[in-house]
Amino acid sequence: MPIANLSIMEGRNEEQIAALIEAVTEAIHTSLSAPRENIRVIVSEVPRSHWGIAGKSAKELGKH
Repeated sequence: MPIANLSIMEGRNEEQIAALIEAVTEAIHTSLSAPRENIRVIVSEVPRSHWGIAGKSAKELGKH
């Protein structure tokens, strides 16, 4: 059972996350010939204040 564990910066809406899950599922299905019903996708949202870029938080850098 393939499992994709994705970490993304907070701020996406439910529709965007649903589209991401669908696209990742399709990519795994296509590339590995895995049945869709066996694929799991876990999306973890990370607060911008906990996402580091070049020694600063994304929040400090104004990243979205």
